[in-house]
Amino acid sequence: MIKKTLRQISEMISVKNEVTSFADTEITGVSIDSRKIEKGNLFIPFKGENSDGHKFVEDSLKKGAAAALWQSDIPNPPTDLPILLVEDTLEALQELARAYRKQLPVKVVGITGSNGKTTTKDMTASLLSTTYKVQKTEGNYNNHIGLPLTVLGLDEDTEIAVLEMGMSGRGEIEFLTKLASPDAVVITNIGESHLLDLGSREGIAEAKLEILQGLKDGGLAVLHGDEPLLMERINRYKGNINVQTFGRSNTNDFFPTEIIQLEQGNMFKINKSSESFELPVLGTHNILNALAAMMIAHYFNVPFTKMNEGLTSVKLTNMRMELVEGAHGEKIINDAYNASPTSMMAAIELVSNLKGYEKVILVLGDMLELGPQEEQYHLQIGAGLHPKKIDLVFTFGKLAEHIAEGARSTLGNNRVFSFMDKNVLKNELVRHVTNRTLVLVKASRGMKLEEIVTALQKK
Repeated sequence: MIKKTLRQISEMISVKNEVTSFADTEITGVSIDSRKIEKGNLFIPFKGENSDGHKFVEDSLKKGAAAALWQSDIPNPPTDLPILLVEDTLEALQELARAYRKQLPVKVVGITGSNGKTTTKDMTASLLSTTYKVQKTEGNYNNHIGLPLTVLGLDEDTEIAVLEMGMSGRGEIEFLTKLASPDAVVITNIGESHLLDLGSREGIAEAKLEILQGLKDGGLAVLHGDEPLLMERINRYKGNINVQTFGRSNTNDFFPTEIIQLEQGNMFKINKSSESFELPVLGTHNILNALAAMMIAHYFNVPFTKMNEGLTSVKLTNMRMELVEGAHGEKIINDAYNASPTSMMAAIELVSNLKGYEKVILVLGDMLELGPQEEQYHLQIGAGLHPKKIDLVFTFGKLAEHIAEGARSTLGNNRVFSFMDKNVLKNELVRHVTNRTLVLVKASRGMKLEEIVTALQKK
C-alpha cells in the first residue's frame, strides 16, 4: 500500500496549507472509514447529504491515523494536527491514486462488462498469480471511490493489478480507465444491465468501450467476439490497440473445442492448446469468462501448462454460482448477487441440464434497472422455461410476478408460486425440497434473496 511522507503527498496532490511542521510524518495506506482506522493511515473524510466525515477526523487521529485530509469549505480545521487542506476530499483521493499509479511499475488489467466481470476478475487474478505477485479489486470496490482505494492499496512490488470497473452511466468507465491506465483490458459481454440509465444495448456497448480510452498505446483489448455490438464498433475504432476475441464461435482467437459438464464445474479444451482444463465453477457461460482470463494470462506469458493450476484454485466472490447444501440435503445454487436477463437465462440453462436430481426448483426475484421494457423481460424469462426440465417456480417481488405469469403459460398454474413475503415463500419452499432436489436462487442484489439460501440451510 502507499507509504509516503506528507511532504511527498503534498507534491502528488494540490494542498492549500503549509505542511512544513509535519512534512516528515509518514502515512501507510488510506482509509475513508473512521471505524476501520489502522495505525499510520491517512484518513480521508467525505461530506455527504446526511453525514460529514470531518466530525471523525480528530477521533481517527487518536485511534492511530498519522494524518487526515480536510475539505477547504468545511469550517474550523484543527490547526495543531497533521491536516492537509484540499479543495475536495473525493477529488484529492482520486488525484492521489492517479499520481501513485504513475509512480508504480505495476502492469494493470482493467475488466468491465454487463455480466461476469467479477468472475472474470477472480479467474484472471488466479491465473496470473501462478507466475506473478498479483493484487485485485476486493468485493465491489469498482467505482469512483473503490477503484482509487484499490490502487492506493497496491504494494510497491506488486507486478500485476487486476481492476474491475463498474458503471451506472456514461463517462464513468472513461474516468476509471484513465485513472488506472491499463496495459490490457477485457469486456466480458454486453447485456441488459443499466438499460434504465443508458436506454439501449447500443448505449451500453458504447459505455463499456470507454475502457479503451485509458488503454496504453499498443495495449491488448480482449473482447467477446460473438457480440455484434462490440465488433461493429471495434472495427471502426481508430486507436493503436491489439484486439483479440473469445467466444463460442470458431471465428474467435480463443474458443472451446470440447466441453464436459461435471457435477461441480466443467472440463474443457480450447483451440490454442492440447491441454484439458478443469474449472470448478458451474455454468458453461463461465467457460467464456475463463477464456477471457486465459487470454490475459497468455498475453503475460503464463504457459498453458500452468493455467490449470490457476483455474482449479480460483476463489470466486460469494453468491456467484455458489453451490451449497440445505438442511434437508438439497443442493442450492446461490447466484443471488446480481441478475439480468442474460445471466438469468444462463443460470436456468445450467440447472436445466444438470443430471442426477429428481426435482429442479427455481427461486427467482426481480431484475432491476432494465428500463421501460422491464415487465416484458421478466415475462420472457418465465415463458422460456422448459416444462420437462423445470419442476417448480417460486418468484419474489413485483416484477418477478411477470416471470410467474410467463411460467404459467408453459408449466401450468399448479407448478408456479408467486410471493411478496420471503417468510411465506420460504415456508412453502421447504415443503417441496428433499435430498434429491436442486434449487437455483437468483435475483438482483437489491432483492436480498440470499436470505432464502440462509433459511434453507437452517436446521
